[in-house]
Amino acid sequence: MRITADFTVIPDVFAKAADPEYKTAGTPVVSFPFYIEDFDKSRIRYLHWEFLDPDSIPVCGFEWIHWSVANLPVDALMFDFNDSRALQIPPDFSRQMPAMIPEAVQGRTSAASRFVGETDPAVTMRYNGPNPPDKDHEYYLHVWGTAKPLPGLNQGFWLNELQHAIRDCGETPDQGGIFLTGKA
Repeated sequence: MRITADFTVIPDVFAKAADPEYKTAGTPVVSFPFYIEDFDKSRIRYLHWEFLDPDSIPVCGFEWIHWSVANLPVDALMFDFNDSRALQIPPDFSRQMPAMIPEAVQGRTSAASRFVGETDPAVTMRYNGPNPPDKDHEYYLHVWGTAKPLPGLNQGFWLNELQHAIRDCGETPDQGGIFLTGKA
């Protein structure tokens, strides 16, 4: 599996410099588009991902969780089996997904932490765009593909629950990832 995007620096509309109409409580909430390529379309039926900021560790003491998704049926996405780049996660997917694909679930972000105190689900259980306070950060999008949905994950799951479910799923998931830069 290969994860790609049409950029290496996350565009402003999906990050810190987004216009106010693309933010909730000062947090960018419009998710960026990306592609999932070169995976076994006959076997992979569900997608799952995490979008993390390891460069946040020196700033806040932990890796910031910006977005996680589980149990997204590949068949729910429109794509052409003959085009390797045709499986696209579209822009603003995080906010549109609950209405479009209710069986897919999104996990909590670090904004949901008791140490942060945010309570708005638009921020705590959807995409949080890059907002590095100190310098440019490198973010990592890690995607897994499985034949079956992961059991026990409900809306608002914690990231460790997704990671345990991937590890315990009884198959070897296909996976890929991409590093992207978020501007300070």
